[in-house]
Amino acid sequence: MSTATTSTAYNYKVVRQFAVMTVIWGIVGMALGVFLAAQLVWPALNFDLPWTSFGRLRPLHTNAVIFAFGGCALMGTSLYIVQRTSQARLMSDGLAAFVFWGWQAVIVLAAVTLPLGFTSTKEYAELEWPIDILIAIVWVSYALLFFGTVMKRKMKHIYVGNWFFGAFIITVAVLHIVNSMAMPVSLFKSYSLYSGATDAMIQWWYGHNAVGFYLTAGFLGMMYYFVPKQANRPIYSYRLSIVHFWALIAIYIWAGPHHLHYTALPDWAQSLGMVMSLILLAPSWGGMINGMMTLSGAWHKLRTDPILRFLVVSLAFYGMSTFEGPMMAIKTVNALSHYTDWTIGHVHAGALGWVAMISIGAMYHMIPKVFGREEMYSVGLINVHFWLATVGTVLYIVSMWVNGITQGLMWRAVNVDGTLTYSFVEALEASHPGYIVRMIGGAFFLIGMFLMAYNVWRTIRAHQPAEAQAAAQMA
Repeated sequence: MSTATTSTAYNYKVVRQFAVMTVIWGIVGMALGVFLAAQLVWPALNFDLPWTSFGRLRPLHTNAVIFAFGGCALMGTSLYIVQRTSQARLMSDGLAAFVFWGWQAVIVLAAVTLPLGFTSTKEYAELEWPIDILIAIVWVSYALLFFGTVMKRKMKHIYVGNWFFGAFIITVAVLHIVNSMAMPVSLFKSYSLYSGATDAMIQWWYGHNAVGFYLTAGFLGMMYYFVPKQANRPIYSYRLSIVHFWALIAIYIWAGPHHLHYTALPDWAQSLGMVMSLILLAPSWGGMINGMMTLSGAWHKLRTDPILRFLVVSLAFYGMSTFEGPMMAIKTVNALSHYTDWTIGHVHAGALGWVAMISIGAMYHMIPKVFGREEMYSVGLINVHFWLATVGTVLYIVSMWVNGITQGLMWRAVNVDGTLTYSFVEALEASHPGYIVRMIGGAFFLIGMFLMAYNVWRTIRAHQPAEAQAAAQMA
């Protein structure tokens, strides 16, 4: 290969690394999830050991699926998309390598410290202060790499997917740094700089906007590239995509207080969170409709293209979960749903149905491209994976809906003399069948991930790096 080709080719090495680790961490995180689901069916699986208890492994599961699986998917796809849509190589290969290895170090440190009980106790922000500092350094490096590449673009226009990635990168940096402010008292123990209701408000400003920007805006950046590419159709409405972007980022940031209904948070703040959550329905569905309508004239491709099916069904789950979320933010609905398994079902409608399925579809599209193959090793395996993932997600969500509504109604049932009709244990017994179905649904999804790993391994084993590099040449 000529020097000229090498100097102008995209950096696919870091994309390949992130793509492979997306699959690996996906299996690790989801296997932990299935194990935790099994613990709720058979509590003896806690093994009476502190480091295998539900309380320690549950934050490891959430960190693994959000930051390891989701993080690698976001970083890998964003660095792939920004190069191709900017027609420019990544700003720095060295910085790209640092971002990859730094992020893997964060994940490994989480896997070690959380089972040992080192935790800040903040939801989705449990890692202690030395790891928080490393996260900030790696994330700022990622921001420099991404925006540095945008700045050296050869096209005047910045594609809309990069706007979503940019908003996600900047906002997550601010959220993480502000929420993680703490006073260390030892190497692995610190106390939040905030106290009481203020601490709760900042935590859920972080927590819900981790959903809004990390798990929504970032993956919408993925959607705006891979859906049109896989369907081989232009995005339905570019104007709608811009309106969608500005509306989403303007409104999402205010929705956090809906996590704190009926708490010590001032009532006006709770009401503000509820109202902004309801308004959020409009931009959320704007993005979903834009993605769906991109298939106008190409719906027939769903019969034969399981990758496109992953992408489109993920949009359906996105639409469903972004309708359900605002409804659950209404105070009277929240009075029934809060602290029940309904919330768990809602989270996983987004996590499995939206985040995981669009990530899987994106990986199936991207991996052959960066490994110099025409397509994945087996389209048939992708098809089986699609049905396992879809059925698994539906089993999971429906079982948690039934459980949640059952729990909410049993907890609020009272006798004529004002005493509770049911004990907590009776509500737990009524939930047991739902926990079995949830575990089965999770196991379906996990089996699909193992099929994906085999498919990816066979694809990589036959890869042609020279062809991938040649394809990355800027014409």
